[in-house]
Amino acid sequence: MHATGVKMRLIGWAIALAAAGLTPAAAQTPSTPTETTAAAAPAPAATAPTPAPIVYGSVGHMIPNPEVGVPDGRKGIQEQVTPIGHEAARFHNVILLTVCAVISALVLILLVVALVRFRRGANPVPSRNSHNTLIEVIWTLVPVMILVGIAIPSIKLLRHQYTPPPAQLTVKITGHQWYWSYEYPDNGVSFDSHMLKEPGDPTLAKGERTRDDRDGPPLLAADERMVIPVGQVVKLIITADDVIHSFSVPAFWTKLDANPGQLNETWVKVERPGVYFGQCSELCGARHGYMPIVVEAVPPEQFAQWIAAKGGTLRGKPGPNSTAISPTSGPPLPGSAAPAPGNAPGRELPVRQPVINQAATAQN
Repeated sequence: MHATGVKMRLIGWAIALAAAGLTPAAAQTPSTPTETTAAAAPAPAATAPTPAPIVYGSVGHMIPNPEVGVPDGRKGIQEQVTPIGHEAARFHNVILLTVCAVISALVLILLVVALVRFRRGANPVPSRNSHNTLIEVIWTLVPVMILVGIAIPSIKLLRHQYTPPPAQLTVKITGHQWYWSYEYPDNGVSFDSHMLKEPGDPTLAKGERTRDDRDGPPLLAADERMVIPVGQVVKLIITADDVIHSFSVPAFWTKLDANPGQLNETWVKVERPGVYFGQCSELCGARHGYMPIVVEAVPPEQFAQWIAAKGGTLRGKPGPNSTAISPTSGPPLPGSAAPAPGNAPGRELPVRQPVINQAATAQN
């Protein structure tokens, strides 16, 4: 029994010594008043940068024209500002509406004739005719001719829509729940675009910008606009990050689904400066109605200024922050090629830009 008690004491001392060795040194050493005060002193708060004031009328903040690009409650389609839009509007207004009016008038006339001529009072003895070969041939051939007449300009419109000319600018558009992201891959510019809330919105965060009438109509104004140059072919690559969205701008005759994991492509060439509004046109969740699209078309000179203000560069024109390669900037790296004979020492080499595929494919 005595030996067992001694053994238990030894085991207890070993456990105590092991616990003391595992205790952190900071816990064993009492802290001095100076250290306690320094630890308790809060870190100085970082000063948030003050956002630059908005200058309405400048690039990116153009005041919308209520007659163009803005929904105004009219019956029919908006005024079109792209070549595809003009062709589609002409096809709708001249061909389709004319065909609809002629068919409706013809059917109405036939109904009136049937009601008057073949009423019971005028025909006490009903006719026993079962068919008429001429009438059957007519009502078979006429619809076929109508469909062929509609198909020819329709196929021509589709061919123009999905066979774009070489693009001068590429914009990648990504739909999220519930905002849009815009990326200019050739210019090094990217940003997110959210809907501007009303001044009395209870969900407003502190310091968050609110909508002004100069930004656009309620539920359509956005804090960042997609800016494109007037008169240039702009290729739009549209995709989504989470669920299916739809990029739609009525004044461009553009409506294309944004599918996760898929790149859909279309193009626009805006003919006149202005601000053009659209919305997500695919049910994408609880806040589907709060995904506005705002496109601002400006002259090419102002577009170049906007790209520079965003910190980007125009394709083929190195910006002020780009690093040029010079043969005399230092010793050549192992395995590097010798400078071209036409490049004198100190002369900057041109920046090589990525090749852009201009072929458009219809994904839907």
